[in-house]
Amino acid sequence: MSENPEVNVAEAEATPITIGISFGNSNSSIAFTSPDGKAEVIANEDGDRQIPSVLSYLTGDEFHGQEARNQLVRNAENTVAYFRDFLGKSFAEIDPTHSHASAHPVDADGKPAFKVKEKDNAPASTLSVNEITSRHLRRLVTSAADFLGKPVKSAVVTVPTDFSEAQRAALIKSAKAADLEILQTIHEPVAAVLSYSAKENHQPEDKTILVCDLGGTRCDTAIVAVRGGMYTILATAHDYELGGFKLDEVLVEHFAKEFIKKHKSDPRTNSRALAKLKLESEAVKRTLSIATSAPLAVDSLHDGHDFHSTINRLRFEMLSKKVFDDIVKLAEHTVQKAELDLLDIDTVILSGGTSHIPKIATRLAQIFPVGTAIHAPATDTAALNPSELSAKGAAIQAALIQEFDTEDIHQSEHPGVTVAPHLAAAIGVVVSPSADEAEGFHILLHPSTALPARGKAEFTVSADGDVVVKIAEAERYIHVTKPEPVEKPAKEEKDEDEDEDSDEESDEEEEEEKREKKWKVKGVLAEARLQGVKKEDKVEVTVNAAVDGGLNIAARVVGTQNGVRGVIKPSA
Repeated sequence: MSENPEVNVAEAEATPITIGISFGNSNSSIAFTSPDGKAEVIANEDGDRQIPSVLSYLTGDEFHGQEARNQLVRNAENTVAYFRDFLGKSFAEIDPTHSHASAHPVDADGKPAFKVKEKDNAPASTLSVNEITSRHLRRLVTSAADFLGKPVKSAVVTVPTDFSEAQRAALIKSAKAADLEILQTIHEPVAAVLSYSAKENHQPEDKTILVCDLGGTRCDTAIVAVRGGMYTILATAHDYELGGFKLDEVLVEHFAKEFIKKHKSDPRTNSRALAKLKLESEAVKRTLSIATSAPLAVDSLHDGHDFHSTINRLRFEMLSKKVFDDIVKLAEHTVQKAELDLLDIDTVILSGGTSHIPKIATRLAQIFPVGTAIHAPATDTAALNPSELSAKGAAIQAALIQEFDTEDIHQSEHPGVTVAPHLAAAIGVVVSPSADEAEGFHILLHPSTALPARGKAEFTVSADGDVVVKIAEAERYIHVTKPEPVEKPAKEEKDEDEDEDSDEESDEEEEEEKREKKWKVKGVLAEARLQGVKKEDKVEVTVNAAVDGGLNIAARVVGTQNGVRGVIKPSA
């Protein structure tokens, strides 16, 4: 008996799907993985792919996303924004700074809550942060289900690296109240790295990556070590007073001064005028990310005066120099915190909406070596959309685990699984004689590699005779090559009006030095000898590092029975 195709289609449409959610303090995104394995961000019913994490209440209706955000001008007291970071905290722990232009958090039995008037002719309601989060997640899930035409019952959600266990528990509880099961929470920088790993469509190479997540209200940075397809966070840093809002403030200040000069009154003294100016300044900032100039127009901004102005990108970058300096300092601090050098960073990934600003990427590119890849729209034509990295990474993870049993997922997150031991020092090999001998130490396992691990390398023998294989620990050092002093010719007398800039520039060039990352042997762990090896033979060296730090070593001449094995016991 043949199957009914109509029944099969109905069953397929009714099959729940797991999505990825990037739950941001300013904006949220939803994504899914298509049948061809590509992660795609979903637009809500208003066509927004970046959905403001805002809820607003007016005349008995609940507005969400951009519609709710627009209510900050006329209905600020009933509009809830910037609430994610309040999850799982006591009222005494929160910083309500960003809530001054919206519904202000109140103390409800020691917990932060919001008092809003949900319906006309009804007393104000006190909504907990958990309730607000549930409503926000419910609207995101509804948008995803409408877009996909399938029910959404589970998700992988991204969280900052400093999200506490209490905050995770509060998030999971809020999601459950919205009929959504959170299969897993993953850190935002790991989600960003996942997005690029999927783009490369192969086993990711061993790299050390700096992820700069530049959001609307905060900046988070992390060093992620990719070793054998496993991701380890080596260091993190957070700045809660640095973000896109700082750049908005720069533009508000600029336009306010211009308005004062024209009309002799300050629009910042009026809350509604200030809200209008903030919204339009943010739009100007977004425009300057893709254009060299941007107009601003606000009808009846203050005291009945309309306001029209224009600013170019160069002027904006000059005004924002301190903000850019602080972002660069945060990135440098994170590298130092991981006890690394800028030369150790192979890739920089910019994530978050503020990463669209070209100057940030170019400033970071200036402090890193030329070979360091800076993944941002301004420096990489193939870069992914920074605003979508977290959501896409969550969707990729969701596709990987959605078929797993919940119990298996929870077991995989147990510290016994996730907190793996790592190599403190690099493990490598020196083979002599070989064609690669001039290069010296050859890395088999990089530092910070999660154990157990396996490393392998192959060498071509350069002469007949015995081959010595040395397994050693190594440490990285920075080799500085200073230019040789150049004898300057005697200066000839110049006219007073002659420009001396060329001499100054040449002096600066002479002072440049070359910095290189190199490895040196810290201590030989084992030495083996392969006898009677022929020129042009290939020697394969394999090291297996066990969880306890012990090493199993094998060296052999490829295609022959000539080989040796050994074990190095872990140090006590």
